[in-house]
Amino acid sequence: MTTHTWRVWAIYMVLAANLSKEQALKQPCPSCDATQLCNCSSMGLDFIPSGLTSKITTLNLAHNRIKHIRSQDLQQTVNLRVLLLQSNEISSIDEDSFRSLGKLELLDLSNNSLAHLSPVWFGHLFSLQHLRLQGNSYRDLGESSPFFSLRNLSSLHLGNRWFSTIRQGNFEGIELLHKLWIEGGNLSQYESGSLKSIKTINHMIINIRSVTVFSAIVRDLLHSVIWLEVREIAFSIPAEVQLLRVMLSSFAKKISFKKALLTDATVPEIISILEDMPKLVEVEIIDCRLFGTGQWKIQIQANQSQTLRVLTVEKLSIEEFYLFTDLKDVEGLLSLLTEVTVVNTKVFLVPCSLSKHLLSLEYLDLSANLLGDQSLEHSACQDGWPSLQTLNLSQNSLSDLEMTGKSLSHLRKLILLDISQNNFGDMPDVCAWPKNLKYLNLSSTQIPKLTTCIPPTLEVLDVSANKLKEFGLQLPFLKELYLTKNQLKTLPGAAPIPNLVALSIRRNKLNSFSQEEFESFKKMELLDASDNNFICSCEFLSFIHHQAGIAQVLVGWPGKYVCDSPLAVRGEQVGAVHLSLMECHRSLVVSSICVLVFLVILVLVALGYKYHVVWYLRMTWAWLQAKRKPKRAPPKDICYDAFVSYSENDSEWVENIMVRELEQACPPFRLCLHKRDFVPGKWIVDNIIDSIEKSHKTLFVLSEHFVQSEWCKYELDFSHFRLFDENNDAAILVLLEPIQSKAIPKRFCKLRKIMNTKTYLEWPLEEEQQERFWFNLKIALKS
Repeated sequence: MTTHTWRVWAIYMVLAANLSKEQALKQPCPSCDATQLCNCSSMGLDFIPSGLTSKITTLNLAHNRIKHIRSQDLQQTVNLRVLLLQSNEISSIDEDSFRSLGKLELLDLSNNSLAHLSPVWFGHLFSLQHLRLQGNSYRDLGESSPFFSLRNLSSLHLGNRWFSTIRQGNFEGIELLHKLWIEGGNLSQYESGSLKSIKTINHMIINIRSVTVFSAIVRDLLHSVIWLEVREIAFSIPAEVQLLRVMLSSFAKKISFKKALLTDATVPEIISILEDMPKLVEVEIIDCRLFGTGQWKIQIQANQSQTLRVLTVEKLSIEEFYLFTDLKDVEGLLSLLTEVTVVNTKVFLVPCSLSKHLLSLEYLDLSANLLGDQSLEHSACQDGWPSLQTLNLSQNSLSDLEMTGKSLSHLRKLILLDISQNNFGDMPDVCAWPKNLKYLNLSSTQIPKLTTCIPPTLEVLDVSANKLKEFGLQLPFLKELYLTKNQLKTLPGAAPIPNLVALSIRRNKLNSFSQEEFESFKKMELLDASDNNFICSCEFLSFIHHQAGIAQVLVGWPGKYVCDSPLAVRGEQVGAVHLSLMECHRSLVVSSICVLVFLVILVLVALGYKYHVVWYLRMTWAWLQAKRKPKRAPPKDICYDAFVSYSENDSEWVENIMVRELEQACPPFRLCLHKRDFVPGKWIVDNIIDSIEKSHKTLFVLSEHFVQSEWCKYELDFSHFRLFDENNDAAILVLLEPIQSKAIPKRFCKLRKIMNTKTYLEWPLEEEQQERFWFNLKIALKS
């Protein structure tokens, strides 16, 4: 290729690239037209779209391919409050790109390709409250503070897997943060005092692996952090844990460990540190791993914390859980705890001695564990949990309701009990329960029928998602009843539950209820009976409309109405709603439609019988099958030399002259005639098709009578797939009498085409020429 050609090609490519870029820059976002919320996410945009106006307050450009933010891109969006640019490919931002965004409150630049952060970007964002910068590629925050001008900043999320350095002065200008989140998995350099400029941090989250760096950060946050959450750290060596003794002077009220690694060697030291923190109220251990069996290598030495009250353990993974000890070493540290949550941790037993030491415990959540009937009896032993008021045992392995109630009956202060999502099945007639129990959750427990086992002291009962078909319990103090997702067909009686205030009976099988039933609930304030099978009626809607005594009524016809008193139907006033005939008289309308459909079907059947519609349909189906069959049958199936198609009016010539001449020839020809060779009892269309398929040729005797015959037309149609093959001479035309082409009816269009494309034999009236006719016909049959 010549140098000149290369130059032309290069110029063309540059021009094409510039044109493409200009077109992309001018491409607007379709959802930004005259709206305050502009959602342009996941549109494959390479640039910030043009046409953005001052009306826009929220601009979502997330999940595109934007690489560069130019100074003029956001110049007009002076009222922007939210700007979402996460998950793009942004690697560069012009210094004054955000200059006009003085009202911006949230800026999300996370998960891009920013290799550095410039203080100039944020210099005019005086109203910014939330800034997300995590998931980029910068390794540090620069030599100074990028956030110096952000005096109203409330939450800051920064860091990435390459983030390694925090320097003094990086957080200058920030005095108060609600949340500070640092992704510092590879953070290895932290200059002491870097975070000291922040006077208060309500919630500090840090993903970190280095205990040394974590200790240095904690030293700077001793008096500023209220809730410290550390993630992905490994406390495996006791010497490293000693670095955390700096926390003994921390004023933090809550400590959370998430996805951390703990061992038997380090747990005693951590417990000692936590117990001695002066203001610590709550400890969380979530999604962590513990290597060990609880046999601490050193004795736990700590003064009992006078402030720690709340302990939460969720999804703690203990590889040798069934070898775990009985936790006697920590029993003395638990007496002041008021709330304990141990969820999804494979707990199958709480030692009785441990339960007895939980003297102040008021709230206990042991949901999603492995507690069974026998282990619960041991865990809730006599004198155990003496102050307990709320107990959650949902999603365990309980199966005996009578035994469950008996095991807990000594808990005099227990008010709320959640034993949902266990598999109780049949309910006994009599059960023992705590005397002051007021709230009982038995939802999703496979109960088919309620009995007097239910304690009469209840004020709130939830038996949703069971198999109940009726409710008739005597519960004089009951105020709230939840019967959602059962099989009830009627409302429960009001007399046994006279103080009921709220009733939820959604997703049952109710189809109606009377005014008397409705009015019998004297104190009812909320009735939710939506998602049932109510038959909508004008009278019923009017009845609901006038229930002034009930503050809120939810009555839903499936997919149609939710009446919300006083008097709203999906946002409309009930009094203004005009129901259609279908909604007011559903049964009558459905019955009328059924009768009408039946009459239409009856008329169609009568017309079909009169005009032989079934016969025509069968014939059409046969014709379609004939078109799909192969053009020639196998030789073994050929029985005739020719199938003769002729009109009944020409039968004398065919049967007395042609048949005699051909079948008595030497050698004789085998002809198929419908009078003689069709199978008796077989449908005539099937006979025609079979005869054509079993014959070498199809011989058409053409006359004025032929073109007037409907059956001849069918025979012509059924042989269509052979007649139109120009290399196939399966059709032989014999013109018995002259036929004008114009005289042939239009429905014989195939015949017109054949006569224009194929040679045909004419029957001569002169006897001397008839011999030549027979000779030519026999030659045609033999070919």
